[in-house]
Amino acid sequence: MFQDQVLSVSRLVELLKEVVEDNFLEVTVEGEISNCATPSSGHHYFTLKDNRCQVRAVMFRQYNRLLRFSPEDGMQVLCRGRLTVYPQRGELQMVVEHLELCGEGGLQAAYEELRLRLEREGLFARERKRALPTYPKTVGVVTSGTGAAIRDILQVLRRRAAGVRVVICPVRVQGTGAAEEIVRAVELFNRHQAADVLIVGRGGGSLEDLWAFNEEPVARALYASHIPVISAVGHEVDTTIADYVADYRAPTPSAAAEVVVRSCQEIESHLDHLQQRLKVAQSSRLRHSQEKLEALADRLRSPRQLVADMQRRLQVAEERLRRAMKHTHERKTAAFQLVSGRLEAYSPQATLQRGYSIVTRADGRRVVTAADQASPGEVLGIRFAQGQVRVTVDEVDA
Repeated sequence: MFQDQVLSVSRLVELLKEVVEDNFLEVTVEGEISNCATPSSGHHYFTLKDNRCQVRAVMFRQYNRLLRFSPEDGMQVLCRGRLTVYPQRGELQMVVEHLELCGEGGLQAAYEELRLRLEREGLFARERKRALPTYPKTVGVVTSGTGAAIRDILQVLRRRAAGVRVVICPVRVQGTGAAEEIVRAVELFNRHQAADVLIVGRGGGSLEDLWAFNEEPVARALYASHIPVISAVGHEVDTTIADYVADYRAPTPSAAAEVVVRSCQEIESHLDHLQQRLKVAQSSRLRHSQEKLEALADRLRSPRQLVADMQRRLQVAEERLRRAMKHTHERKTAAFQLVSGRLEAYSPQATLQRGYSIVTRADGRRVVTAADQASPGEVLGIRFAQGQVRVTVDEVDA
């Protein structure tokens, strides 16, 4: 067909691309992943190989966001997608639209990878788990609308607490789209605050059957729920990622219903216990009040005794006042006598008694203290301790 034509490299690659894309619109290939890389764009680039050949592959972000695991070198996988030719290198390339691990062993590896990663993030931490409400008014159930799980849950709830309101959000619990429906149901309950507690689960099955409850979106939806969640997936031997994240793990759907509500007998027993505690508390309080009243009565005395006590206290106070006044009088008298003695010692009369005299002018009011204050012929008065005389100055010797 092209034997007589000279083709450019670009034309040759275009022709190869057309042939490959027209004939390999959907293929499924099994192989081992190698050279796996995930740049910031979010696309997965890897090589798919077996013991003889290899082919480059790419899984774009819009497809890999639904993956149950993170691709790694050495994983044996099934790839479903289409073939094309990468023009820049002229290489055959597979555009992968769906990727899954081969066999149950592959699912178990994906389970362990996700479990360890979420555990490192703290989604299973015991301290973040919320307590279940003691008396829920509304129980939300996320499970299949036709399976045995919903029948078991409703049967137990009717038997144990017929007055509890049940809101059911039916979802697919296995197969394509099951995880997305479970996530939407949990988010719906939270958005409308439509329940006090949630039961999320299904009946037993294989690892593949239970896989929706091992999906990362389901785990993160349960973690983000503001409503306490009880997981009830499979049988007692089955443990899913949802069991690790939930606030409480019930071994079966029936057990979840028994956990979420108390039976009438349990409620009656609890009320009897509370009533007994109330009686004990009332008796203890009454006894304490009686003892307190008796103590107050012992302290309360007759009016006559109170008056006698007041009289004794008054007499004691009176005696203390009398002693205080006597002491004050004696102290003030002694101080007065001391001051009087000092005043008497320093008085002019006392000085005159010791032989001194006071010289004054003739009028007797002005004191002469020096010789130069007198003049010859001047009349002066001299005052003694007993009487006084008048003298005339004959001579002044200053």
